[in-house]
Amino acid sequence: MHRDGHSYGQFPTAVRFSLRNQSRNRLAAILLVVFVPAWYLLMKAMVPGSALSFRLFANAAMVRVDGRDLSYITAGLNALSLIVGFAVFAAVRRTLAFDRRLVSAGYRQATLIGAKSLAIAIIATAVSLYASIVLLVYWRPTAGAWAAILVGFAVIALTYGAFGLLLGVLVRDDLEGFFLIIMVGLFDTFLQNPIGNPVANRPMLRYFPSFGPTQFAVGAAFGNVALWRYLLLGLLWAATLAALGLCIFIARTRVRGFRPVHPEASIRQSGRG
Repeated sequence: MHRDGHSYGQFPTAVRFSLRNQSRNRLAAILLVVFVPAWYLLMKAMVPGSALSFRLFANAAMVRVDGRDLSYITAGLNALSLIVGFAVFAAVRRTLAFDRRLVSAGYRQATLIGAKSLAIAIIATAVSLYASIVLLVYWRPTAGAWAAILVGFAVIALTYGAFGLLLGVLVRDDLEGFFLIIMVGLFDTFLQNPIGNPVANRPMLRYFPSFGPTQFAVGAAFGNVALWRYLLLGLLWAATLAALGLCIFIARTRVRGFRPVHPEASIRQSGRG
C-alpha cells in the first residue's frame, strides 16, 4: 500500500476517530452542560444591570452598555475558552503516541492534521452554538446581535481549541496544560470587561486573544456596527496557534519509515479500546 493510495479513505476515518475521541471527554461534557448555564446565572445574580462605558477601538468611541449583558458575553467567552481548551488538550495528549504509530503504519501526516483541524472546528462550532442558545434564557438580544455573539463565541472557541492543540503537543504533563488553560483563559477574558477591571478600555487589551471576538460581539450587540477587522484578528490568533501546534505535531509524529499495513484497521481497534 502506498501512502497516497488511500488518502481519501483515510481522512473520513481519521475525522471520525478525532471526533469520537473528543466527545468521550466526560469532564468537558459536564462543564458544557452544567457550567455554561451556571456561569450565566452567576452573572445575573452578581452583576447589576447598570450602564457603563465600553471602548470600541475601531473608532475610539465609548458606548454605553448594560453591565450585566456585557458580562454575559465575557462569561460566554470565558466558558468556551476553558471547555474547548480542555477538550482539545486532553484529546491531543491522549492520542499523540497513537498518531505516531499511525504515521509509521502509513497514515499521512497531512491527513491527520486535516482531520484534527476539522474536528476542532466542528467541536468549536457546536459548543459555541450551545452557549449562544443557552444565553437566550437570560438575555434576548436582537437577531443580528445574537448572530454576532455566536460568531464571536465560535472564534474564541477556535482560538482556545488551537491553544489546547499547541499545549497538547508541547507540554510534558497534564497538570501543566490544565493550569495554563485556566490561567490564560481567565486572565484573558476577565480583562475585557470594565466591571471590576481598572485597566479595561486600555490599548494593552489589543494583545490578548479574546480582544477581537469581544470587540466584534460588543460592537454588534451595543454599537450596531460590524467590526470585521477585529473578528479577523481573532481568527489570526487561532490560525497562528494552530500553525505552531501542528508544526510541533509534525515534528513529534515524524518517522523515518513506515510499514505497509492497514492503518484503518488499527484506528478502529484503538477506538474499541
